[in-house]
Amino acid sequence: MIAIELMETASTGALHLLSTLASSIPFAAEEPKGIDTEGVVTFFASKIAPILLAVLGVIFIGRASRGEISKVLTSSAIAIVGLAFIAGAATLFFIGDFLINLIFE
Repeated sequence: MIAIELMETASTGALHLLSTLASSIPFAAEEPKGIDTEGVVTFFASKIAPILLAVLGVIFIGRASRGEISKVLTSSAIAIVGLAFIAGAATLFFIGDFLINLIFE
């Protein structure tokens, strides 16, 4: 009889201990559902693009100091046209977003 009461007390205590431990263990956070593309674009625009433009400027200055002015002007024109295409693509992205919101709302 004493052994049965002891087993019941021990099992009750063990269940209480396990429920306390289970409630104190944090659950894993939900996994992200996608890639933060806005953060990637912001990082690229704020950190990587200025470094690339600075390297491009150093290359242009190096060529100009060697007397290759025509190559510098050609490369500069190509770089400016490339930047214009990038700016145009960003503008079309925002215009497209505006048109979608206008049509579907």
